[in-house]
Amino acid sequence: MTVGAHRGQPAGSPAGQATLYTADWVLPISAAPIRNGGVLVEQGIIRWVGAVREMPPQITDAVPVEALGAAVLMPGLVNAHTHLELTTLRGFLEGFDFRDWLRTLTEVRRDLLTMDDLVDASRVGIAEALRHGITTMADTTDSAAPLQAMHELGVRGIGYVEVFGPDPAQCATSIARLQERVLTLRAQDTSLVQVGVSPHAPYTVSAALFAATATLAREQALPMAVHIAESAAETAFVRDGAGAFAERLQARGIAVAPQARSPIALLDACGVLACRPLLIHAIRVDDEDLARVADRGARIVHCPISNAKLGHGIAPLDRMLAHGVAVGLGSDSVASNDRMHLLDEARQATLWHAVRSGVPDSLDAHTALRLATQGGADALGLGDVIGTLDTGKAADLVAFPLDVALVGPVFDPAVTLVHVLAGRAEASFVSVAGAVLVRNGSVTVGAASLIDGSMTRLVAAASRLEQWRHRGPA
Repeated sequence: MTVGAHRGQPAGSPAGQATLYTADWVLPISAAPIRNGGVLVEQGIIRWVGAVREMPPQITDAVPVEALGAAVLMPGLVNAHTHLELTTLRGFLEGFDFRDWLRTLTEVRRDLLTMDDLVDASRVGIAEALRHGITTMADTTDSAAPLQAMHELGVRGIGYVEVFGPDPAQCATSIARLQERVLTLRAQDTSLVQVGVSPHAPYTVSAALFAATATLAREQALPMAVHIAESAAETAFVRDGAGAFAERLQARGIAVAPQARSPIALLDACGVLACRPLLIHAIRVDDEDLARVADRGARIVHCPISNAKLGHGIAPLDRMLAHGVAVGLGSDSVASNDRMHLLDEARQATLWHAVRSGVPDSLDAHTALRLATQGGADALGLGDVIGTLDTGKAADLVAFPLDVALVGPVFDPAVTLVHVLAGRAEASFVSVAGAVLVRNGSVTVGAASLIDGSMTRLVAAASRLEQWRHRGPA
């Protein structure tokens, strides 16, 4: 399967001409909601934001207006952690504990899914993201298939290429392979899509490989992400050299020694935190860990629904924010979440925060939306480019319609989005860098044909998985 003629030229409408987008509500995130507001876009950049009545008539008279009507117009959502290539596994890995869940996922991904399957899954995953108002994705990938799909469909994203190797003896080979892959993929970077690296997790990456990956990231200025402090089993593995992960490695003849430190402290000792990485999950962290994270300038992505479904616990979001850590929201893969709806993540973040703190509305809707937009942008190092509706930023916009059943009245658009529309809102309009990718609730024609073909093939791939499930692994 080859990349279509979309790379470097997004699949949506032209981004060059000036257009004024108006809506009943404009939600800049960086400022108070604006009733009957507008956003002026030219050459893919936001040129003006405000109440339409305050816009100079010489501009309104000269610029085409696209009225989005009864809708909230806001910055595109930033999904700071995805695994798009696993979209085929939605609803497939139910009823496993975490170790068996990981083992089964690895076997199925390796033995049953081809590269073409992974590209198709990534396209369908991006279609779901666009449908739910997500314009930027930070994807952790073993195959790099999501990078191809991002280029084709015109979205913004980072593809963190994973590296594995729990045996220190594998380090030189693993880092050489990663460096070669990154060199090839980085040649395809655009203003929208870039490649990064991801040493997977402490139970799949040796300390030597963590250190080598950190050196590579520093030398080549590569973004980095790492799964960390996700489970009790991981903490036992790092701190005590014990538990399910240790037993599995020891069965393979790989020595496991207790580190007598937290997973976060391990990353710091290996030079990873100095790279200001994106720390995925960070559930089992304390104030000492978070002080270390803040001091190094590392960032965190909070995945409340995936964390809950896998039984890992509730991340201390309140303490992260108190320490001044940049925090975004992520859905994780649909293999552990079943859907990619960032407004639902925002709602769940508010609810879990209230449960943890015992204080109702201790994380309010406006803060939750900030995490889903500006927070995610900051966590990915893109805060100067996206995340708010401010003059000079890229026109990554999304509109959520309000004229749907059982929504009104709207007293506060942020509350409506987070607590009324979460889990069911579908975007009526989406643009990335000014290029329109969704209009009237439908993906633009060029992208739709690509996605439809992938969806058809995805169903066939799912049929193979179902046969494997009934037959069982060999």
